[in-house]
Amino acid sequence: MLTALARRLSSPVSSSYHVRTVASASSRPRPPPVPPSVQRTRPTPRATKAVISITPHALQRLRDLLQGPTPRSIRIGVRNKGCAGLSYHLDYVDKPGKFDEVVEQDGVKVFVDGRALFSIIGSEMDWKEDALSAKFVFNNPNIKDACGCGESFTVGTQP
Repeated sequence: MLTALARRLSSPVSSSYHVRTVASASSRPRPPPVPPSVQRTRPTPRATKAVISITPHALQRLRDLLQGPTPRSIRIGVRNKGCAGLSYHLDYVDKPGKFDEVVEQDGVKVFVDGRALFSIIGSEMDWKEDALSAKFVFNNPNIKDACGCGESFTVGTQP
């Protein structure tokens, strides 16, 4: 027995090679599919607060516009205009644009232009009438600067 062990230790290393095959990616077993009860569903975003709020006077004026001979909704947007940079712009529209936000309050719908959301968010829309004019007025908490006449404004970022 010692002679057999001595022969193994003194003999050169065996020249036999071990060949290991690697399975290709296509032949590897795939993991089992995840059962439907475990799959996550994507959450649906829900607004907790409207982009703008509308006062009762403005709601009444919007209802009057919708009950006219050609009922139309109003789309609120902003344009680069005036001394301070931005100005409110109202359009009559029949349906919302592709990226418009629809604000509905007490059965009245107003569309907000998607490009104007960050300038208008958190605003209050009101209707004011005086001896010389009648117009929609916006009380916007995002305004950082306005021109002297109040027709244009600048929106700044929060510190």
